[in-house]
Amino acid sequence: MRTSFKSTVCATVALAFMAGSAWAAELAKLNSDTEKDRIAWSELDAKFGPLPALKSGLRVGGVSKTLTNEYWRSLGEGYQKYADKTGVSVVYQAAQSEGDQLGQLTIAEGLITQGYDVLLVSPQTDANLQPMMEQAKAANIPVVNVNDAVIPSAEHYVGNVQRDNGVRVARWFIANRPEGGKVAVVEGQAGVYAAVQRTDGFKTTITTDSKKFEVVASVPGNWDRQTSYDAATNILQQHPDLIGFYCNNDGMALGVVEAVKAAGLADKVAVFGTDGISDAYASIKAGELTGTVDSFPVLTGEVAMEAALRLVSGQPLPRVVSTPQALITKDNVARYQDAGDTLRAVLIEDEKK
Repeated sequence: MRTSFKSTVCATVALAFMAGSAWAAELAKLNSDTEKDRIAWSELDAKFGPLPALKSGLRVGGVSKTLTNEYWRSLGEGYQKYADKTGVSVVYQAAQSEGDQLGQLTIAEGLITQGYDVLLVSPQTDANLQPMMEQAKAANIPVVNVNDAVIPSAEHYVGNVQRDNGVRVARWFIANRPEGGKVAVVEGQAGVYAAVQRTDGFKTTITTDSKKFEVVASVPGNWDRQTSYDAATNILQQHPDLIGFYCNNDGMALGVVEAVKAAGLADKVAVFGTDGISDAYASIKAGELTGTVDSFPVLTGEVAMEAALRLVSGQPLPRVVSTPQALITKDNVARYQDAGDTLRAVLIEDEKK
């Protein structure tokens, strides 16, 4: 009897949790947004000093969700940028699509077999790389979970406070649409930590901090532009008086922008995305996309690589290293887009406000 791909993935994930090692049981389930053992990205040098001397021939393996999304390509650029600065070797590989859970697991397990010294992984889901975590622990290979799904047993995580992403957008609506109205959410992949947290941050804030808003729809767009276009088209047909969308990533948001334009509602419906990809910036400058929450993937990649190198050199870092993000609209798009080499200084300045 032939086994379907979906059944294979489900069986792999189920076995991983049933196997549950003593090591995993010793760690509390990671919630990267609320973990108290944490440090801000900008505090690494001050609290731990300069990067320790690295052993010769150090090899770092990076595993991404996909390279079809600009965010993940940019994250890899950050890995490479910091690797070049420190003289270490890095390989960056990815699954064929954001739904290829088994393919991603195979890539990660291959890097362990090849003897890489430390791994940077961005899981497809919270569960699909759990078997690899067990193998890496047995091989004494440190693993850093980097945005945006969260492996519950991860010992180290580098990334954004995901809930804050949705909170920022909700606060924009409250401040800029004081009369309130109907809003909708286009979520990422169902059950993925980042999608859940971003969505909850938006919905809870906009309905709690103001009683003038109603979330009339919250549907998965599965990180896909066309799926999100179709979802937004249906929502606008049901709610032609909608005043805004919040989308869990920029690709989906750009699909929603097209649906809003097709419905002739571009002047009435605000659309926000997440990630800060170049197409989102261009759309904001063109007056189409209202805004995005930029999570600065290149900088996040640099910080994650630094954390990985500190760990493999024996430094006992906190469980979470949080990275910056900012709400980008037409009012401040130039400040961040033109920051260049001063971006770190700009973001540190933001943290002080």
